[in-house]
Amino acid sequence: MGSQTLQILRQGVWASITGGWYYDPHQNTFVNALHLYLWLFLLCFPFTLYMALPPTMVIVGIYCGVIAGMFLLLKTVNYRLHHALDEGEVVEHRAKEKESNRTSSEGANEGDATRQEDSNGPGSVKASSCNVMQPISREQDWGRGEREDVKSANLVQRTSSSLGAGRNSGRRRTGKKRASSFDASRHRDYVSLRGMAKPRSAVFAAGGGEEEWSEASDLSCASSLQSTQSHHFSTDSSSSTTSHSCHSPEGRYRALKVKGKRRTSGRTPSTGSAKTHARVLSLDSGTAASACLNDPHPKEGEVLDAASLLGRASQLESDTVTFRRERSTFRRQAVRRRHNAGSNPTPPSSLIGSPLRYADSGVRVSCACWLTDMEGVREGTLCSMGPKLRIICFVCFLQIRLNRLLTIDPELLEQQDVDLSPELQDAPLDLEDQATATAHQAKQHYRFWLLPYLWVGLHFDRLTLLALFDRNREVLENILSVVLAVLVAFLGSILLVGGFFTDIWVFQFCLVIASCQYSLLKSVQPDSSSPRHGHNRIIAYSRPIYFCLCCVLIWMLDYVSDRTGSARFTVYGVAVTSSLVLSSARDLIIVFTLCFPVVFFVGLLPQVNTFIMYLFEQLDIHVFGGTVTSTSLLSSLYSVLRSAVTVALLYGLCYGALKTWEPQHIPVLFSLFCGLLVAVSYHLSRQSSDPSVLISLVHSKLLPNMKDKNSEDPLSEVQDPLPEKLRGSVSERLHSDLIVCVVIAVLYFAIHVSTMFIVLQPFLSYVLYSLLGAVGLLTHYLLPQVRKQLPWYCFSHPLLKTREYYQFEVRGAAHVMWFEKLHVWLLFLEKNILYPLVILNVLSGSARDLLYSLVGALMITVAGLKLLRSSYSSPTYQYITVLFTVLFFTFDYRNLSETLLLDLFLMSIVFSKLWELFYKLCFIYTYIAPWQITWGSAFHAFAQPFAVPHSAMLFVQAVVSAVLSTPLNPFLGSAIFITSYVRPVKFWERDYNTKRVDHSNTRLASQLDRNPGSDDNNLNSIFYEHLTRSLQHSLCGDLLLGRWGNYTTGDCFILASDYLNALVHLVEIGNGLVTFQLRGLEFRGTYCQQREVEAITEGVEEDESCCCCEPGHLPHVLSFNAAFGQRWLAWEVLVTKYVLEGYSITDNSAASMLQVFDLRRILTTYYVKGIIYYVIASTKLEEWLANETMREGLKACGERNYVDLDPTFNPNIDQDYDHRLAGISRDSFCQVYLGWIQYCNSRRAKPLDSEKDSSLVLLCFGLCVLGRRALGTAAHHMSSNLESFLYGLHALFKGDFRISSVRDEWIFADMELLRKVVVPGIRMSLKLHQYDEPVVLFQAISSHQQNLVIAHEGDPAWRSAVLSNSPSLLALRHVLDEGTNEYKIIVLNRRYLSFRVIKVNKECVRGLWAGQQQELVFLRNRNPERGSIQNAKQALRNMINSSCDQPIGYPIYVSPLTTSYCNSHTQLGHILGGPISIGNIRNLIVSTWHRLRKGCGAGCNSGGNIEDSDAGGLSCTSGNGTGLSGDSQQSSVSQGGLSRPAAPLAYQPHNMSEHQLTCISPLHTGTN
Repeated sequence: MGSQTLQILRQGVWASITGGWYYDPHQNTFVNALHLYLWLFLLCFPFTLYMALPPTMVIVGIYCGVIAGMFLLLKTVNYRLHHALDEGEVVEHRAKEKESNRTSSEGANEGDATRQEDSNGPGSVKASSCNVMQPISREQDWGRGEREDVKSANLVQRTSSSLGAGRNSGRRRTGKKRASSFDASRHRDYVSLRGMAKPRSAVFAAGGGEEEWSEASDLSCASSLQSTQSHHFSTDSSSSTTSHSCHSPEGRYRALKVKGKRRTSGRTPSTGSAKTHARVLSLDSGTAASACLNDPHPKEGEVLDAASLLGRASQLESDTVTFRRERSTFRRQAVRRRHNAGSNPTPPSSLIGSPLRYADSGVRVSCACWLTDMEGVREGTLCSMGPKLRIICFVCFLQIRLNRLLTIDPELLEQQDVDLSPELQDAPLDLEDQATATAHQAKQHYRFWLLPYLWVGLHFDRLTLLALFDRNREVLENILSVVLAVLVAFLGSILLVGGFFTDIWVFQFCLVIASCQYSLLKSVQPDSSSPRHGHNRIIAYSRPIYFCLCCVLIWMLDYVSDRTGSARFTVYGVAVTSSLVLSSARDLIIVFTLCFPVVFFVGLLPQVNTFIMYLFEQLDIHVFGGTVTSTSLLSSLYSVLRSAVTVALLYGLCYGALKTWEPQHIPVLFSLFCGLLVAVSYHLSRQSSDPSVLISLVHSKLLPNMKDKNSEDPLSEVQDPLPEKLRGSVSERLHSDLIVCVVIAVLYFAIHVSTMFIVLQPFLSYVLYSLLGAVGLLTHYLLPQVRKQLPWYCFSHPLLKTREYYQFEVRGAAHVMWFEKLHVWLLFLEKNILYPLVILNVLSGSARDLLYSLVGALMITVAGLKLLRSSYSSPTYQYITVLFTVLFFTFDYRNLSETLLLDLFLMSIVFSKLWELFYKLCFIYTYIAPWQITWGSAFHAFAQPFAVPHSAMLFVQAVVSAVLSTPLNPFLGSAIFITSYVRPVKFWERDYNTKRVDHSNTRLASQLDRNPGSDDNNLNSIFYEHLTRSLQHSLCGDLLLGRWGNYTTGDCFILASDYLNALVHLVEIGNGLVTFQLRGLEFRGTYCQQREVEAITEGVEEDESCCCCEPGHLPHVLSFNAAFGQRWLAWEVLVTKYVLEGYSITDNSAASMLQVFDLRRILTTYYVKGIIYYVIASTKLEEWLANETMREGLKACGERNYVDLDPTFNPNIDQDYDHRLAGISRDSFCQVYLGWIQYCNSRRAKPLDSEKDSSLVLLCFGLCVLGRRALGTAAHHMSSNLESFLYGLHALFKGDFRISSVRDEWIFADMELLRKVVVPGIRMSLKLHQYDEPVVLFQAISSHQQNLVIAHEGDPAWRSAVLSNSPSLLALRHVLDEGTNEYKIIVLNRRYLSFRVIKVNKECVRGLWAGQQQELVFLRNRNPERGSIQNAKQALRNMINSSCDQPIGYPIYVSPLTTSYCNSHTQLGHILGGPISIGNIRNLIVSTWHRLRKGCGAGCNSGGNIEDSDAGGLSCTSGNGTGLSGDSQQSSVSQGGLSRPAAPLAYQPHNMSEHQLTCISPLHTGTN
């Protein structure tokens, strides 16, 4: 704990203050000294210039020139060094035992290598060689007997021990040079003895020369060395992290790809054949290489091919020596980082590497490798080595080389370095032979080319370089860093020369400049405002960009304040452009700039892209009246540009109208402007801020055939219906807007041009304001309150109840009540009639006052657009703003009014901030109330009393955070609140959403062996995904019906059911659309989550207490304690019976269902009958019967006395088991199943021959035997064991069929037999029960085949079926979680579910989310039992914190941002009608005309029944009244791919009655 605190203080607090510089004790002296001198230079140089020279532009020129040169040099060198390490050439010099030999041999070798390097240019290494250790004379003969092998073993061990001691001594000497550049405090150093260059062609030979390290020996020599030391080593040696050997995997990967063809041509025959073997053997991460070493005594001249090598792998464990593992650092960094972050709790073994095991510990390997020279390929021989040792050197080298190539991941270089666990470190070896080991110590360096023929050696590795400076991967990043550094220097020196700072503040300002510039070299990681773990490349540019913005603002405000003329712009009597106000603003920004170290330490400023998104969003919402634009940076820019273009177009019309204004009447041009303003505002309010769906729609219309379907892709049939459904909804809305906007423009132009807004004043204004207040009060206050679960926190049940309120189990869709219809019509009246009339009235009255203003036309356009768009999109609290503004500026302070239009515009902004302040104060008081606080840790109890004296400061923070729309988060979950940085409404800066693990995104080998995604959380996430689709279909309509009460942008709700608990975040609210994000919590959550779930599901109606006694309460009224407690919660229950379509989950233990043999016998019997059913029902049956390969394979089964004696058959399980013959014969099979075969054959359209000796019976017999043998094979031939039987059953259920018998290989003639016959048979057997009669069984299978989807949960078809709203599904689930190992039969039935809707204070959610992000990312608190996630029922702290993005929270599902449109809601379409289009209007006119003709004809006919005809007309009217929505729904269903009798691919309206459908057909008949 103490070391972690020091680390946070050093790398967090101090680094945030200085801009990134801090003393790292885990780095060497050079790194720390260079950092210190750089930071001191950046701090003292501008201060010295300012103090030594007069304040002129000379200071600016000198300072900017020096900074430009320094940053250009550092960035260039850093970029070139990383490039050199990527493309690195390693030169290694080996020390000798004797000084004279060392001097002569090193000089000769180095000169020879240098000459060849220079002659061939950089990057072309031609001749070098290696010897891992010095050979002993008596061990040079590799062909001697076992006795000499045993003798040499002891000497090998001594030599390896001395060499290991040398490695240890080298590690101690160079320990500080290999520290991490990211989390170096927990890094453990290690040494990698692998060279890094690449061979073009390599051969092996035994030798004992003392030569340089060869390019080709980087892995083979390392393996030879390690094989003598009983050490594991990783097959993935893609990089080295020591100061001696450091090569980048990126360069190796590119070099191998480029040189692959050239090297192939020069490869010797033996090398080529071994390469072929290595490709086969490298499939299993090192096990193949060990397989070639199994036989301790191979025969002389024996050739070991791939099959024999793999076949001997089973003999390995008895006679192998385990080697210590030496891991590749960068790969280990990535795995450990992901593990610590929580995103990958179980690192796959393929990333970590598998140890190679070697047999025959007495054998010592010594190999020397060389490359070919310039003239050509030199033939090499494998001399003085037996076959076994050739295999060892050859296969180990090639297998590891290919394994490295196949498993390399260049992206891992971006990951941070983290600690190495103790088990990964090398154990200390004996130190007795340190002198000998020192003699063999290698010295390596990289070649850094200065000129084409001039290079210098680099004696450090990549980790040291990363510890020095941050890496900028792209050239543009380096250019941006240099430009920002120069810009910081220029603007800072301008302010210094301008005299803005004096005394000690000059030094403080120089400190700020130094921190901004230093962050471009070595940034703070992690920063307090960083939204992610690990290295954040964007955060390095935050300080200089914010510094430049502040300096520009300071200079501009100073310039404007000095040149302010007499013309002043005043708002409510305050001269905004006065010199005093501008100077005060300048001084405020100066103080803010000087406080940069503290600002960035606290984390008050976000990273740059987040700030831009926030700025655009606030501008679009508060100035242009738009919706939330922060779904992404591009959508923010798109929304602002869309609004700006609209204002520009309308401004010209308004400006022309004001120029022609006459005092007596309103110009027609202004009336045209008002009509277009209302129409454009209506259209913009109905469009989403995310243009992706619109772009997709345009692309599908212009280029419909660009996306070709791959018929061979097994996932081509699995299509997601949602994108097509969204495009259909957007298309319908565009067609509707095309007509409605024209009607609105014409209508309001006619109203405005009628001069009613002039003639009827002031009575018209009073009437409009009164109507608006009455309708708003009824719609947004009274109706939601009386429909709440606890109206006014006084009544114990809703005063207006739905029909489902008293139903224990909901059977159908929610019934539309009369008050819901009233709410819809009132909302329609308010949005489409009252608000436009009120705003047009205000526009007409205020236009006269703004005629002579310089920006009058612009203010009218912007204010009118903002008010109209906001009233269309979110009218919930608009009536309060209008009433307050009218009353305040009409009766109280009329002289302060800046025209009613501008008053409404400004008050709408003020009221939005006041509502935000109200929610923040409610959250604070609720969270820190002393009678209900739950202390999650000792710090919470300590912080509680200290928060009381700071109440005034807390209130100031609340006001500031409300003005800036920033979260106010509790520090570490305590009662101390701090302001976080600004965030958009979306909150999370990453587009994070969970991806389900299934067979479509995992490897086949992992599916068969490890069964990924078998945990409950991954399997259960599909239910939240289906819930998201259900909400996409109905959420917008339900909100408009008032079923979720009042709602605004950013509101958060919790949907709670029996097992589903999801947080729904409303991100964007428009006119008829809602964009939301759903976060699903665990089914079986933690203890804290269960306590909070109980809090939101338990009722308070039975509470009869009052203070300390229980006097009871009045009927239908809450008790005093219950009413008091409900007022001190950050959440409230809105609805207890919210009906939504979903799936009910039923799980039964498969073990209990198959415990006894009789039940397993029944399952096997139905398995066989299912195979028979599917093979006979197949359309390819005749093709299979005529297949010669199958007939030949089944020929043996057709013999008269054929009996299958496979031991997998069990008399207790197989009903047709012949006890006399001890197997399954054809006769015993026919005795049991011939009747079923003949019945199934009789149901075919063209029955075939089904006698006992027919080919049909023979095919069924062969398939049934094959299916049961596959079941026994998967159960490891232990079907009598329940656990083994269930394992085999699950393997076959997911499609893992392994044909192990030669007698079953005929099935490979057509694999459709397995996929279409055997797999459905085993799956259908789980559903079938006791069906004795063939008729009943046949009907049951046919019915289940039509209505039931049976699939494995990892199959993509399962997800497709769930999202397509299939009525029933069945799966066999294998649960491996927390020590449990059980099998469950999961049954899903589509039905209507009942949810409780709980509204949570949105500021509570934002504050807790911000607190968790800061605690886990910046403060690095990874304690799973930390106090900030303990349960707090008054704020639902655990549920909210667990819904954060991973790895901060742990939701099992996070949906992408999903938009729900009101068009898809059937019940809303019945009330208001469907979308308007030309086709729908034409159909309505035609149908109305035919109804009139039919009614008139029936009335004129004396024999006709007028009442019947009238009734028919009325019924048709009702049907056609909903026909508009019905057409749209039908089109959306067809676009989703609906086909009968398969399950629908899109949500269908389930309440379309048969009466309405039958009503349409006579109309079409009449039309014809």
